[in-house]
Amino acid sequence: MIGYVTIGVKDMEKAKAFYTALLEDLGAKVIFDMDRIAMIGKGMDEPMLSVCIPYNEEDPSPGNGNMIAINPGSKELVDKLYHKAIELGGTCDGEPGQRIPDMFYGAYFRDPDGNKVAFYQFG
Repeated sequence: MIGYVTIGVKDMEKAKAFYTALLEDLGAKVIFDMDRIAMIGKGMDEPMLSVCIPYNEEDPSPGNGNMIAINPGSKELVDKLYHKAIELGGTCDGEPGQRIPDMFYGAYFRDPDGNKVAFYQFG
C-alpha cells in the first residue's frame, strides 16, 4: 500500500550516501535521482525511501512523532543495520532490544538530519 516515504534533508549527497550505504544489505540503491529529490529502494514496484530538499527551499525539520520503520527480516539484521546507522553518523534513539515479549524487537536512531528511523522484527 505504501509507495514511498519522503524525508527532508539539508545535503542531498550526504543523505544519498548515508541511506544507500545503510540499506545496501537489503538490496537498496538509488532508483531515481533528480536535483532535489532521490528515491532509494530495490525497485519502482516496491516501497521506497525518498530524500529531498524541501520544495519551499526552507530548512527541513523532522516531525515530532513521525518515524520511518523498516523491517529487514531478522533480529540479527535489526542489530547489524542499527549499528551501521550509528557508524555512518546516525545517533541512538533506542538501542536494539525486545520491546514487547515474543512480539516486537526494535532499534531506533536519528539520521544526520534528525529524522527518526526504526528497524524492527515481529515475532
